[in-house]
Amino acid sequence: MTPSQYRELRAAVIEAGYEHDIDWAQTVKAPATPADFAREVIWVILCSGMKEQVARIIQSRVWATITAGNPVKGNVLGKSGKAVAIDTIWRDRYELFVAFQMASDKVEFAHSLPWVGNVTKWHVAKNLGVDCAKPDIHLERVASHYQTTPEALCADLAAATGDRIATVDVVIWRACNLGIVNSNALKD
Repeated sequence: MTPSQYRELRAAVIEAGYEHDIDWAQTVKAPATPADFAREVIWVILCSGMKEQVARIIQSRVWATITAGNPVKGNVLGKSGKAVAIDTIWRDRYELFVAFQMASDKVEFAHSLPWVGNVTKWHVAKNLGVDCAKPDIHLERVASHYQTTPEALCADLAAATGDRIATVDVVIWRACNLGIVNSNALKD
Protein backbone atom coordinates (compact mmCIF):
# COMPACT_ATOMS: atom_id res chain seq x y z
CA MET A 1 0.00 0.00 0.00
CA THR A 2 1.38 3.37 -0.91
CA PRO A 3 1.19 6.38 1.37
CA SER A 4 -1.28 8.00 -1.04
CA GLN A 5 -3.52 4.91 -0.97
CA TYR A 6 -3.38 5.01 2.81
CA ARG A 7 -4.30 8.71 2.84
CA GLU A 8 -7.31 7.91 0.61
CA LEU A 9 -8.40 5.22 3.08
CA ARG A 10 -7.92 7.63 5.97
CA ALA A 11 -10.09 10.21 4.21
CA ALA A 12 -12.77 7.58 3.51
CA VAL A 13 -12.81 6.49 7.17
CA ILE A 14 -13.21 10.14 8.23
CA GLU A 15 -15.94 10.66 5.62
CA ALA A 16 -17.75 7.60 7.05
CA GLY A 17 -17.87 9.34 10.44
CA TYR A 18 -14.98 7.65 12.25
CA GLU A 19 -12.54 10.52 12.69
CA HIS A 20 -12.85 9.95 16.45
CA ASP A 21 -11.16 6.54 15.97
CA ILE A 22 -8.21 8.24 14.29
CA ASP A 23 -8.04 10.96 16.95
CA TRP A 24 -8.07 8.29 19.67
CA ALA A 25 -5.29 6.26 18.03
CA GLN A 26 -3.14 9.35 17.54
CA THR A 27 -3.36 10.30 21.21
CA VAL A 28 -3.88 7.05 23.16
CA LYS A 29 -1.72 6.90 26.28
CA ALA A 30 -1.08 4.45 29.07
CA PRO A 31 -3.99 4.29 31.53
CA ALA A 32 -3.84 6.67 34.48
CA THR A 33 -5.84 4.59 36.96
CA PRO A 34 -6.57 0.93 37.74
CA ALA A 35 -10.16 1.44 36.55
CA ASP A 36 -8.94 2.88 33.21
CA PHE A 37 -6.60 -0.09 32.84
CA ALA A 38 -9.39 -2.58 33.57
CA ARG A 39 -11.87 -0.87 31.22
CA GLU A 40 -9.46 -1.12 28.29
CA VAL A 41 -8.59 -4.77 28.94
CA ILE A 42 -12.24 -5.68 29.49
CA TRP A 43 -13.20 -3.93 26.24
CA VAL A 44 -10.71 -6.06 24.30
CA ILE A 45 -11.89 -9.25 26.01
CA LEU A 46 -15.47 -8.29 25.22
CA CYS A 47 -14.60 -7.66 21.56
CA SER A 48 -12.75 -10.93 21.05
CA GLY A 49 -14.67 -13.13 18.68
CA MET A 50 -17.40 -10.63 17.84
CA LYS A 51 -17.96 -7.58 15.71
CA GLU A 52 -17.14 -4.31 17.40
CA GLN A 53 -20.68 -3.05 16.78
CA VAL A 54 -22.15 -6.03 18.69
CA ALA A 55 -19.63 -5.63 21.52
CA ARG A 56 -20.74 -1.98 21.94
CA ILE A 57 -24.29 -3.17 22.67
CA ILE A 58 -23.15 -5.69 25.30
CA GLN A 59 -20.63 -3.24 26.79
CA SER A 60 -23.29 -1.08 28.44
CA ARG A 61 -24.74 -4.11 30.25
CA VAL A 62 -21.26 -5.19 31.36
CA TRP A 63 -20.44 -1.74 32.81
CA ALA A 64 -23.82 -1.44 34.51
CA THR A 65 -23.32 -4.85 36.12
CA ILE A 66 -19.74 -4.12 37.22
CA THR A 67 -20.53 -0.67 38.62
CA ALA A 68 -23.44 -2.13 40.55
CA GLY A 69 -20.91 -4.45 42.21
CA ASN A 70 -22.21 -7.60 40.57
CA PRO A 71 -20.28 -10.26 38.64
CA VAL A 72 -20.60 -10.42 34.88
CA LYS A 73 -20.55 -14.22 35.10
CA GLY A 74 -24.14 -15.39 35.28
CA ASN A 75 -25.57 -11.90 34.86
CA VAL A 76 -24.48 -10.74 31.40
CA LEU A 77 -22.38 -13.33 29.61
CA GLY A 78 -23.61 -16.51 31.26
CA LYS A 79 -20.95 -18.80 32.66
CA SER A 80 -18.45 -18.31 29.84
CA GLY A 81 -14.69 -18.08 30.17
CA LYS A 82 -14.99 -14.53 28.86
CA ALA A 83 -17.24 -13.62 31.80
CA VAL A 84 -14.80 -15.16 34.28
CA ALA A 85 -11.90 -13.23 32.69
CA ILE A 86 -13.80 -9.93 32.87
CA ASP A 87 -14.69 -10.51 36.52
CA THR A 88 -11.05 -11.40 37.28
CA ILE A 89 -9.67 -8.29 35.56
CA TRP A 90 -12.09 -6.03 37.42
CA ARG A 91 -11.50 -7.73 40.78
CA ASP A 92 -7.68 -7.63 40.40
CA ARG A 93 -7.44 -4.26 38.64
CA TYR A 94 -5.24 -2.61 41.29
CA GLU A 95 -2.59 -5.35 41.28
CA LEU A 96 -2.72 -5.76 37.51
CA PHE A 97 -2.37 -2.02 36.95
CA VAL A 98 0.80 -1.90 39.05
CA ALA A 99 2.16 -4.98 37.28
CA PHE A 100 1.43 -3.37 33.90
CA GLN A 101 3.25 -0.20 34.90
CA MET A 102 6.29 -2.21 35.98
CA ALA A 103 6.35 -4.56 32.98
CA SER A 104 9.28 -4.01 30.64
CA ASP A 105 7.45 -5.79 27.79
CA LYS A 106 3.88 -4.50 27.79
CA VAL A 107 2.80 -6.81 24.95
CA GLU A 108 3.94 -9.94 26.77
CA PHE A 109 2.39 -8.64 29.98
CA ALA A 110 -0.90 -8.31 28.09
CA HIS A 111 -0.52 -11.93 26.97
CA SER A 112 -0.38 -13.01 30.63
CA LEU A 113 -3.91 -11.71 31.26
CA PRO A 114 -6.89 -14.08 31.20
CA TRP A 115 -8.62 -14.52 27.83
CA VAL A 116 -5.84 -12.61 26.05
CA GLY A 117 -4.18 -14.62 23.29
CA ASN A 118 -1.53 -14.19 20.62
CA VAL A 119 -3.53 -11.67 18.59
CA THR A 120 -5.51 -9.95 21.32
CA LYS A 121 -2.30 -9.20 23.28
CA TRP A 122 -1.51 -6.65 20.56
CA HIS A 123 -5.02 -5.16 20.81
CA VAL A 124 -4.69 -4.86 24.60
CA ALA A 125 -1.21 -3.32 24.30
CA LYS A 126 -2.42 -0.83 21.69
CA ASN A 127 -5.38 0.19 23.86
CA LEU A 128 -2.98 0.64 26.78
CA GLY A 129 -0.84 3.11 24.83
CA VAL A 130 1.74 0.93 23.09
CA ASP A 131 2.32 2.11 19.51
CA CYS A 132 1.84 -1.18 17.69
CA ALA A 133 -0.32 -2.94 15.11
CA LYS A 134 -2.78 -5.71 15.92
CA PRO A 135 -2.38 -8.61 13.46
CA ASP A 136 -6.08 -9.45 13.21
CA ILE A 137 -7.59 -11.19 10.18
CA HIS A 138 -8.18 -7.93 8.30
CA LEU A 139 -4.63 -6.59 8.79
CA GLU A 140 -3.16 -10.01 7.99
CA ARG A 141 -5.04 -10.16 4.68
CA VAL A 142 -4.18 -6.60 3.69
CA ALA A 143 -0.51 -7.05 4.63
CA SER A 144 -0.33 -10.40 2.83
CA HIS A 145 -1.77 -8.77 -0.29
CA TYR A 146 1.16 -6.34 -0.19
CA GLN A 147 3.59 -9.18 0.64
CA THR A 148 4.49 -7.88 4.08
CA THR A 149 3.44 -8.23 7.72
CA PRO A 150 0.87 -6.10 9.56
CA GLU A 151 3.58 -4.57 11.76
CA ALA A 152 5.85 -3.73 8.79
CA LEU A 153 2.97 -2.36 6.72
CA CYS A 154 1.77 -0.12 9.54
CA ALA A 155 5.29 0.96 10.55
CA ASP A 156 6.24 1.85 6.96
CA LEU A 157 3.04 3.84 6.40
CA ALA A 158 3.43 5.55 9.78
CA ALA A 159 6.97 6.62 8.89
CA ALA A 160 5.81 7.92 5.50
CA THR A 161 2.74 9.81 6.75
CA GLY A 162 3.52 10.96 10.28
CA ASP A 163 0.66 8.95 11.79
CA ARG A 164 1.34 6.54 14.64
CA ILE A 165 1.59 2.81 13.90
CA ALA A 166 -1.57 2.36 15.98
CA THR A 167 -3.36 4.95 13.84
CA VAL A 168 -2.45 3.22 10.59
CA ASP A 169 -3.71 -0.03 12.12
CA VAL A 170 -7.01 1.61 13.11
CA VAL A 171 -7.50 3.21 9.68
CA ILE A 172 -6.93 -0.06 7.81
CA TRP A 173 -8.99 -2.07 10.29
CA ARG A 174 -11.90 0.39 10.23
CA ALA A 175 -11.80 0.52 6.42
CA CYS A 176 -12.16 -3.27 6.38
CA ASN A 177 -14.80 -3.23 9.14
CA LEU A 178 -16.90 -0.77 7.14
CA GLY A 179 -16.40 -2.60 3.83
CA ILE A 180 -14.38 0.25 2.28
CA VAL A 181 -11.74 -2.43 1.80
CA ASN A 182 -12.94 -5.99 1.28
CA SER A 183 -10.26 -8.00 3.06
CA ASN A 184 -11.98 -11.23 1.98
CA ALA A 185 -11.26 -10.33 -1.64
CA LEU A 186 -7.58 -9.99 -0.78
CA LYS A 187 -7.21 -13.61 0.37
CA ASP A 188 -4.87 -15.71 -1.72
